[in-house]
Amino acid sequence: MPRVLVTGAGGPAGVVVIRSLLKRPELTVFAADMDGWAAGLYLVPAEQRRLVPPGRAEEFVPTLARLVEDDAIDVVVSTVDVELIALSERRDELAPAVLAAPSADTLDVSLDKLLLAERCADTGRAPRTVLAGPAAQAVDWEFPVFAKPRQGAGSRGIRLVPDRAALDALPVDEGLIVQDFLPGEEYSVDVVADAAGQVVAAVPRTRARVDSGVAIAGRTVHDPELEETASAIAKAIGLVGVANVQLRRGRDGRAMLLEVNPRFPGALPLTIAAGVDIPSLVVDLFLGRELPASVPFREVAFVRFLEDVIVEIDEVLVSDHAGHQEEL
Repeated sequence: MPRVLVTGAGGPAGVVVIRSLLKRPELTVFAADMDGWAAGLYLVPAEQRRLVPPGRAEEFVPTLARLVEDDAIDVVVSTVDVELIALSERRDELAPAVLAAPSADTLDVSLDKLLLAERCADTGRAPRTVLAGPAAQAVDWEFPVFAKPRQGAGSRGIRLVPDRAALDALPVDEGLIVQDFLPGEEYSVDVVADAAGQVVAAVPRTRARVDSGVAIAGRTVHDPELEETASAIAKAIGLVGVANVQLRRGRDGRAMLLEVNPRFPGALPLTIAAGVDIPSLVVDLFLGRELPASVPFREVAFVRFLEDVIVEIDEVLVSDHAGHQEEL
């Protein structure tokens, strides 16, 4: 019976991955987080709950390796960017378990917006992207343009640059990039690629309502352009496994690359309900099982709400790293 450890059990992605895998009785699912208040911990039996250090901590990878050995884990599923970064170059330390994540190269490219644009240039769907400073000042832009951190997720640090004077005033010591402005509608496309890098599913969805960077309402859409664009980007970065490709329509209406999140997205319940159970597919992939050539999906909408998980007081895990307001 395969044993799977899911980390980041307190986040939206961690919760949905755990719930997906619990539907498969042949899997034994363990849940881990740095915070004893993480809701996903309490979706699994008490003997399968684990506390780990923060992903940036020096002891994170060795601790995970010990858990893998002690619990005879076969597959590790990390749902947190910072943990993936820590694990990507040291996945051999988890052996014999496998890390269900893209390659270190795919992760590095995806998390660096300049490298990502360069890698995807041949798709014709990457916006013009250059470093702030002399390189950006030398381009004949159509204003406004966007400036954003070269690395980092979400909307943090993004600024609209209205004219040439504002472009020239951008700081050059903050790792900023400058990109063409994409004024159209934004889409998220959840993508799964098999061991050969062939995309078996690309599910576009709208982000009708967003809270703290996570979609809380939206719908899946059948749109060949969005599916083909996301698939081309996945192939360009050498994706094996899961990624969330964010697209936005440019001034000419064409779908263009915004960014790639090389992990499980928080809005996976919509994609799963549409017919593509990404966590289950990814676990099968990293267990060495062959995936279908393609997985169809249907158009469906969702809205999200908070759901309570009630536990006994003595079940709550006390952690050193976050969350607790009182001694239990």
